Amino acid sequence: MEYRILGKTGLEISRLGFGGIPIQKIDAEGTRALISELISEGVNFIDTARAYTVSEEYLGYALSGVRDKFVLATKSMARTRDGMARDIESSLKALGTSYIDLYQIHNPSPKDFEAVIAEGGALEALIAAKKSGKIGHIGITLHSVELFKRAVELDWVETIMFPYNIVETQGEELISLCAKKNIGFICMKPLAGGAIDDPTTALRFIASNPDVTVVIPGMADTNEIKENANAIAYTSPLNDDEREKIAKIRELLGTNFCRRCNYCAPCTAGINIPSVFLLEGYFSRYDLKDWALVRYSKLEKTASDCVGCGVCETRCPYNLPIREMLKKAVDVFGK
Repeated sequence: MEYRILGKTGLEISRLGFGGIPIQKIDAEGTRALISELISEGVNFIDTARAYTVSEEYLGYALSGVRDKFVLATKSMARTRDGMARDIESSLKALGTSYIDLYQIHNPSPKDFEAVIAEGGALEALIAAKKSGKIGHIGITLHSVELFKRAVELDWVETIMFPYNIVETQGEELISLCAKKNIGFICMKPLAGGAIDDPTTALRFIASNPDVTVVIPGMADTNEIKENANAIAYTSPLNDDEREKIAKIRELLGTNFCRRCNYCAPCTAGINIPSVFLLEGYFSRYDLKDWALVRYSKLEKTASDCVGCGVCETRCPYNLPIREMLKKAVDVFGK
C-alpha cells in the first residue's frame, strides 16, 4: 500500500481509503470483518458521516481495540455553532473515541456556506473543538465547482473532498491547486455513484493523478477491499487497453446521469429516484433488460408515480433534469 501525507494536516494515510456509506447495508459484526480486512491490506483512512445513519455506530463497535491503527474522518451537515457542537459530541460517542482526526463540513450549498462561516456558524464550533483536542483537523466536502474555487483559497480548510472519476473531471485544475496549496484532496464518487461497473479501471484512472491524496470507494464486503487495494497497488502508467476502456466509459455515460447520492430524497410521491435510475441504466446501458425489469416491477413506487412537483431537482447537486429522466424511465419500463 502506498501512503501519502494528507496536505497540511501532516497525517500519513493510505492512498486507498474506506468510504463508510455502504456500512448502512450490513451490521456491526460485518463492519468488524471489514475493519480486520482493512488492517490486512494496510488501509488506514476511514471516512463516514453523521448522515450515514448507523455508520458511525457500527464503526465505533468495530474499531474497539484498534482505533489507533486508523485516521478517522467524519462530517456533519450542521450549519450553526450549537448544531455542530452537538454533532461533534454525537460523533465522538458513536465512534467510541476521544478524538476524531478530521471533521468535515458536509456538502454545503452556497447559502449554507455563508451560514457556516458567519458569526454563530458551524465553523466556530469546529475551531473550538480543534483547540480542545476533540478534533484534529477541519475539512469540507463539496459538489459545486464554484464552492471548490472558494474553499481552496481559505486558510482554515485543510482538506477538500470532491467527486472525481473517469466521467467527472471538472475539478482537475482545482485538484492540482490543492496540491500546490498543500490541501489534502479526498476523492469521492470514484465509480460515479455506481454508474461505472469497472472498479479496477476506475481506480487506476484516479491513482494515475498524483494530485489525488486518497480515494474512498464505498466497500461493503472484504472482497471489494482486496480488489480495490490491488487496483491501487498497481502503479504502472495506464496502458492502451485501459485508455480504450476509459474512452468507452466516457462515451457510454456522458455526464447526465444519477450518482446515487440520494440528496434528491425524499420524493413527495415516495419514489426511490436513485433506484429507478440505477435500474434504467442496467436496462439501457448494460443490456440487463430482464434483470432490470424484474427488479423494477418490485418497486413500491415507479417513475410513472411522479407528480412533477420538481422538489427533487432543487436538491440535486448535479442539476439533473430529474423529471425528464423519470419520463424516460417510464418509456423504458412501461410504467
